Amino acid sequence: MSLAGARVRAVDDTLMARQTAHAYVDLLERRDWSGLAGLLTDDVVYEMPQTRERIRGKDAFLRFNTEYPGDWHLRPRRVIADGRLAALVLDVRVGVEQQDACVWLEMSEHGLISKIIDYWPEPYDPPQGREHLVERW
Repeated sequence: MSLAGARVRAVDDTLMARQTAHAYVDLLERRDWSGLAGLLTDDVVYEMPQTRERIRGKDAFLRFNTEYPGDWHLRPRRVIADGRLAALVLDVRVGVEQQDACVWLEMSEHGLISKIIDYWPEPYDPPQGREHLVERW
């Protein structure tokens, strides 16, 4: 591939990553689980370093989200993309509580999300009831 071709591919990947990141937040906010499933690889990995939890696979990740309690809402404040990577700074509201979060997305060569790392401001103990979906490290 020529240098010009590589640059075009990088721009295309970056645009795709930015669009996918916005779609990811939008689909979560609308609770559009089938739409969200279409953005994920079958073997997607979701990690939460603050609780040391990892979820493997599309079905487990979707179930985690459908079972997540509370009236939560997400709004992207900033999306930065480079190649097949994207970082999001989110305004998160759960009930009346507002906090910031950062999400890291990695895309497959086919433009699907293959890894999600959710960073929250402070570590916390995970709530009971999701042990069937997660592994701890």
